[in-house]
Amino acid sequence: MKIKALNLTAALLLGLMAVVAAGAEEPTALSIMQAVYDRPQPADTSGLLTMTLIDAKGKERVRSLDQRLATFGGVEKKIMEFLSPADVKGTSFMNWSYDEEGRSDDQWIYLPALKRVKRISSDSKGDAFMGSDFTYDDLAERHPSRDTHTIIGTESLDGEACWIIESKAKDTSEVYSKTVSWISKDRLTGIKRDYYDRKGALLKTLTVQELKTIDGYLMITVTEMHTIRKNTRTRMVFDDLKLDTGITDDLFSERTLTRGL
Repeated sequence: MKIKALNLTAALLLGLMAVVAAGAEEPTALSIMQAVYDRPQPADTSGLLTMTLIDAKGKERVRSLDQRLATFGGVEKKIMEFLSPADVKGTSFMNWSYDEEGRSDDQWIYLPALKRVKRISSDSKGDAFMGSDFTYDDLAERHPSRDTHTIIGTESLDGEACWIIESKAKDTSEVYSKTVSWISKDRLTGIKRDYYDRKGALLKTLTVQELKTIDGYLMITVTEMHTIRKNTRTRMVFDDLKLDTGITDDLFSERTLTRGL
């Protein structure tokens, strides 16, 4: 689920175009997921991210990060640096997502203790990101062409009419066998997603807990991932968001990972 901006008017137009193209009362599952993936966004976004890890007993660990995101020629680039606490300070992560069908994201992490940048391999993308309920794969963008999509129902969720869309991975070696997403019909953005493991069991649930309109864009500002079996949660809160500030491509480099934002 993309944690980025949605230009509401443009997205609704995309949805209407999808309906017409489908030649039916409802668009196809693929056209819905493609519209969500293609939704317009600012050229760049920056802000502070508070990541709260909550264990099964309710004990919390809070981490603060600086995050920057921008798109250049069909490549969405994201970089985040941990600011606190001391045990993770200076750790940086970078992700490049490609609009090209079938191309996986590139990811890197810098660990200050090792003083080197490590590239995240495809085999490691199912690992937990810094002890959270999010995996490296969850932090990447996922092109709709990598899954087979089916509308399996509709439901009102928190007062919003939603399509419920099942997305099955075409590659059986993927981290998840499938996901089930609740996509708002009015806003064409995901507000909930269930993740299933390779055996088909429900593994975790992502919920969007807050959206705000900033400079004409609908921004997802609070999300929470809940791992069912361990009963752990990770909440991400985005604050002090700034759009279209002129972030340049040279920021997204291994040099920035090692030196900091």
